[in-house]
Amino acid sequence: MSYEKVAQANTGIVIGTKQTLKAMKQAKVETVVIANDAAEHITSQVRKLAEELGIPVIQVDSMKRLGEACGIDVGTATLAIKR
Repeated sequence: MSYEKVAQANTGIVIGTKQTLKAMKQAKVETVVIANDAAEHITSQVRKLAEELGIPVIQVDSMKRLGEACGIDVGTATLAIKR
C-alpha cells in the first residue's frame, strides 16, 4: 500500500532527509514516509518534527524499495509527499 502511494505521487514528492525536513518546516507536506531499515540517527529528526507538526508518518520496510517506488536507482531513508 505505502509503496504504491509513493509511486502514484512521484511528481509531488521530496526525496531525502534534508529536503524532507525543509519541506516540513515550510508546511508543504501531507505525509512523511520513513524506511524502517534506515539508521535511527538519520530518521529521528524527521519523526520528531512530524510528531510536533501533526504530519502522518507511514513506515515501510526497505530503503531500496522506497527508492525504487520514487523512480530512483538508490535507496532513500525518508521522503515527503507534498500537499
